[in-house]
Formats: sequence, C-alpha cells, structure tokens
Amino acid sequence: MKKQLVIAVAAAGISLASLGTQAYEQGDIIFRAGIATVAPSGDSDAIELPTDPPTVLPGGVDVDDGTSVSLIATWMMSDNWGVELLAAAPFKHDIDLAGLPIAAGSTEHLPPTVSIQWYPRGGMEGWQPYLGLGVNYTIFFSEEVDSELGAVLDDLLDVTSAKLSLEDSVGLAAQAGVDIPLNDQWALNVGVWYIDIGTTADIDVTTGSGANATVSFDVDIDPWVYNVGVAYKF
Repeated sequence: MKKQLVIAVAAAGISLASLGTQAYEQGDIIFRAGIATVAPSGDSDAIELPTDPPTVLPGGVDVDDGTSVSLIATWMMSDNWGVELLAAAPFKHDIDLAGLPIAAGSTEHLPPTVSIQWYPRGGMEGWQPYLGLGVNYTIFFSEEVDSELGAVLDDLLDVTSAKLSLEDSVGLAAQAGVDIPLNDQWALNVGVWYIDIGTTADIDVTTGSGANATVSFDVDIDPWVYNVGVAYKF
C-alpha cells in the first residue's frame, strides 16, 4: 500500500511538472515536510526466559509500522551536492511476539539522519531527482511492556513488575527521492530511505520473591521509510 501511494503521487506529478521551472543552485535551502511511514523489515533473536529449564520463545518479536510527520532540510553546497538533515515528530511502534497472538509492548523513537545528497539535474530546470548516503542515530524512549506479555511472564516467572528498555542505534542510511516542481519555489516530494537500525532490548523483571533478572535479546529493525509531502526552496 505504501509503495503504491508513492507511485501514485509520482505519476500525478507527471502532469504537474510542466507547471514548474524550478532549478536548484549553490546556496539554496530546501525545506520538505510530509507524512512518513517507518516500515521495519528486520527480525529478532529468540527470547530466552530464565526458567529452569530455560523457556525459549523462538520467533523473537515483530515491530509494527509507525507513521508521523516528517521535517527535512537540505542546504545545497553546490548545484549538484547537498547536505540533508532528516527529522520528524516521534514515531510510535507496537511490538508483538512473533508467531503468537501476544502483544509484547511499545516504543517511540526519533530518527535524526544526516546525508550527503547528489542531484544529477542540479542547476537545470524541471524534475530534481536525488540520491543520498548518510548516518542515522535512532533514539528510543517511552518503552512499555504490554499487559499481555506481563501475564505470560507472571505465569512463567512469578513476575511482579517488568520494564522494557531499548538501546539507541547508530547505522548507515541510503535514500532516493525526487522533487516535482509546481512553480519556482514549491514542489511535490516523494522519498524513500533504507536505514540500518539495530538495538538490544532489555526486559528487567522483579519476581514475587524479590529476585531481579534481565531478559536481553537483539532486534534488527532495518526499516524502509516512505515519505510523501511538499518541498519549498528558499
């Protein structure tokens, strides 16, 4: 559905592109805003619970999609090269146990990403396609353990409390996009990123006897990020 939306917007822009004569040049600042969806494509390690013998949840967890408002700024170092900062309002993701109808928890994150972009048609009028490569820093916060997972942990470990935390992530990001001009300043924007996001999840539990334990497992989120919006050139 997300890919179809991106294709539909790009197709609609074909009929609009003739209205604009926008060209990007050294010193321009381009501000983009829109709606972005983070669609995880990775997987998770199995979860091993500290029972005797250990209980293994083999599928790990699945991280659901999250959608939010994107805020993106680019400074053109030359007609063909720019520096982009990708920011956004927080994305929220639900987390489920893979292969089981059990909600595991939820988290929010911010994905600031800095990229170097290449504009092959920089300095020329019309469509402005671009490619980029950069570095992402993902900040996780507001992590919560769902009551459904809490009930499972209580049955197996006599857990009285459980707290989820996710380590922040640093990874590479690649992107492709296009601005479809409407006039000298405004354009439609469609963009896609692939971001390397990996984290370690820790569930700190306290049992009825007062004992503490930590369940840790690695999660590769590795999302595709789809953005549809508008661009304004200053």
